[in-house]
Amino acid sequence: MDELMRQVDELYERAVFNGEYDGLPEADRALDAVEARLLLQRGRILHCRFLKSRVEPVEELAYFERAANLFRGAGDERGEAEALFWIGCFHQVVRDDNPTAVPFLTKAADLSRKTGDQLTLSYALRHLGIAAQMAGDHANARDLLEESTALRRTLNFTAGVAANLVGLIYLAIAQNRPDNARTLADEAATLAESVGAAQIVEQVEAARSRL
Repeated sequence: MDELMRQVDELYERAVFNGEYDGLPEADRALDAVEARLLLQRGRILHCRFLKSRVEPVEELAYFERAANLFRGAGDERGEAEALFWIGCFHQVVRDDNPTAVPFLTKAADLSRKTGDQLTLSYALRHLGIAAQMAGDHANARDLLEESTALRRTLNFTAGVAANLVGLIYLAIAQNRPDNARTLADEAATLAESVGAAQIVEQVEAARSRL
């Protein structure tokens, strides 16, 4: 964002002092990208507040939708993928509406694959896996969660790996594979504890209690 703002400053000065106004559309695109990133971050913070209060934040969805539109207009497919993921996440987590969420999550996965954004892809696959699990499609859910987990291991995203393993524990339980579930629970607990992810530790123990 600092680089974008320096770019805008330069284009401003070229227009004011040199009469070079042809750079103003480029300045607009840079400012759109900055605004989109700010909106995305505001929406994410509101999502955290929802996780604590379970009260739908009034502006969360609007922030994500505006960010997606701005990223799209700026030609930033990587940013657009991230914003689309959060739109899908909002519908799935906040509104419990998987039919609305899945197309956004799928588009986010497609764009993040295209742009090489493995972190956003891991999130999109995780939540597509959750949707499949909720629909009773355990085989597809497992494939999606395992792909997401493999990406997160590559990225050294330890807390994210542990979070995914929780989902795989429940799938193992649903598929009557208790030994696999116990192995997953042990690894998930170890990983979560190693990075101080207290909420994930609690989730692991809740899943373990189902065995």
